[in-house]
Amino acid sequence: MSREWNCEDPQRRSEWAAATTEALRVLEGKWKIVIITQLFAAKKPLRFSELERLVEGVNQKMLIQQLKQLEKDGIVERTVYPEVPPRVEYTLGALGIALGPSMEALIEWAELRRRMHGGMITK
Repeated sequence: MSREWNCEDPQRRSEWAAATTEALRVLEGKWKIVIITQLFAAKKPLRFSELERLVEGVNQKMLIQQLKQLEKDGIVERTVYPEVPPRVEYTLGALGIALGPSMEALIEWAELRRRMHGGMITK
């Protein structure tokens, strides 16, 4: 889908800015992008313990919190299997999968930015 950016309607431009701000709020958080990236890369559901291992540096409490927020926002789906002990798996939901092209574009933008700034990453 191609967007027509030369819109003359200031109201429409404000709506675009609001929509982008809302999307970024859903994704903000130190670990959310890392979680989403790991789920994309896995191409299969991941157990909590697998995610905990893959998301380096996150503590259990923070991982649970970030996963709950992503689930609430429809980005991640959580499945609990009635086993002893219970098995819990996480996968991308429809909204998470729909992030694919945007994530790809952000990665390309980030790589371009790195090249243009001599590979420097600022925090």
